[in-house]
Amino acid sequence: MEIRKPSVLVIKSILTSLVIGSLLIASSVLLVRSTPPTQLEQVLEAGELRVLSSNGPTTYYEGSNGLTGFEYSLVKGFADSLGLKLIVEDESDLDKMLNSVAGRHVHFAAAGLTALESRANKVTFAAPFMQVTQQLVYNSRLPQPASVADLNGKEVLVVANSSHAERFKALQAEFPELQWRAVINAEMIDLLEMINKGEADYAVIDSSAYDLNRYSYPKAQLAFDVSDPQPLAWAFPTQRDTSLFDAAQQYLNSIKADGTLAKVTEEFFDRHIEEVTTGEAMAFTYRLEQRLPQWIDDMKAAAAEFGLDWQMLAAISYQESHWKADARSHTGVRGLMMLTKNTAKAMGIQDREDPKQSIRGGAKYLSIVLERLPKRIQGEDRLNMALAAYNQGLGHVEDARVLTERMGGDPTKWDDVRKYMPLLSKHQYYSRAKHGYMRGWEPDGFVDNVCNYHKIIGRHQQQEEFRIATTNTGNRLSANTRQVDTEQANAESNNLKSAPGTVSVL
Repeated sequence: MEIRKPSVLVIKSILTSLVIGSLLIASSVLLVRSTPPTQLEQVLEAGELRVLSSNGPTTYYEGSNGLTGFEYSLVKGFADSLGLKLIVEDESDLDKMLNSVAGRHVHFAAAGLTALESRANKVTFAAPFMQVTQQLVYNSRLPQPASVADLNGKEVLVVANSSHAERFKALQAEFPELQWRAVINAEMIDLLEMINKGEADYAVIDSSAYDLNRYSYPKAQLAFDVSDPQPLAWAFPTQRDTSLFDAAQQYLNSIKADGTLAKVTEEFFDRHIEEVTTGEAMAFTYRLEQRLPQWIDDMKAAAAEFGLDWQMLAAISYQESHWKADARSHTGVRGLMMLTKNTAKAMGIQDREDPKQSIRGGAKYLSIVLERLPKRIQGEDRLNMALAAYNQGLGHVEDARVLTERMGGDPTKWDDVRKYMPLLSKHQYYSRAKHGYMRGWEPDGFVDNVCNYHKIIGRHQQQEEFRIATTNTGNRLSANTRQVDTEQANAESNNLKSAPGTVSVL
């Protein structure tokens, strides 16, 4: 068999093919490597998620242990799912917010935004996380209006630059005499208060805002729905790269499916209020006798370490957890004293659900708050303000004190501060406060409850000590009585034995 050697031309041709092939492979690799990373990859690389929101009651605000709020909780959950640090930027102007999102200055906006078609030309909305209905409220001194037609010739308040204003513009085509006034720098809670006080007759708010605040403003009654249910959603930039948007969609779908969304919604919006019933009183008594005793020694030890009253620690822990060591909230608060992760870390606590550690952490935190209050605040005023700070944070209490002084009150007196503290839930006041929005109505109830529990616990302990003392005295008396009886019986027996001519009668 003849074996031919390849010619020089053939060899050159093969080598050329190999070189060209290698260049093509190298070029392909370079092309693959030069493909820009997706937005999601860029965000993950940077380690930060930047979100635009508006400081307020249903979005985000500063709580006693850092930022909190309904929408903040959802966004924080998304950031945590990606392992990202959440950075929230505040913007109260709706137009500026949407323009900032459209210009890609932030990753997205989460501010109770209604996903209206008129806004879809600027941004892309994710899957809705809640449905709200625009509702008309009126002052109860007036007849209840039945429809929009009943509002002709009457002034209706709406929040400026809101979906409510857009809705009334659309309704004006059908009802030309319809009038409304857009209130600048206001929240829906401000409109509710105006209706409740009789400063205005009609206003439009969201169903969620009405459900949240209807107990606080009883004269603001619901009349009828102004719109069909409308979706609230996060607003993303409109762009080809949808990787971050898709990740948000996947997260929202997952929290709907596993019930997390329902739990967060209930936490912030279901404020069912009822009077204390006989059953509640019995439950407290049961817990006082069955749960508290197991924690008393730890409370006494922590109180002694930080110079506090252990019964006050008991009262706080009952208000926070009903003395349940494993109490927890989806917002991250846990344990007997319901400490957040950040507070526990700052207090040197490793395990928040360990009762001894939780009690010590709560005691240390209360002692720090008490120490940081101005020295001129004394006595019960100092304790009450410390309790308010335990509930809402020292920064908010300081804001309330500044506001109290501005309004002519005494910032060192709790009765004055508690009077003005609820104003910090209103935009015109919290927008100028250093620490922004707070749930201004909560500290008043928290302080009153803790003080009441403290009194009841104190009385119960006095009764227990009296009972124990009485029992011990009774036992001593009984023992002494038995001893006297025995000695007397012995003496009588001896007398009988020694007396002549006596007969024992059996």
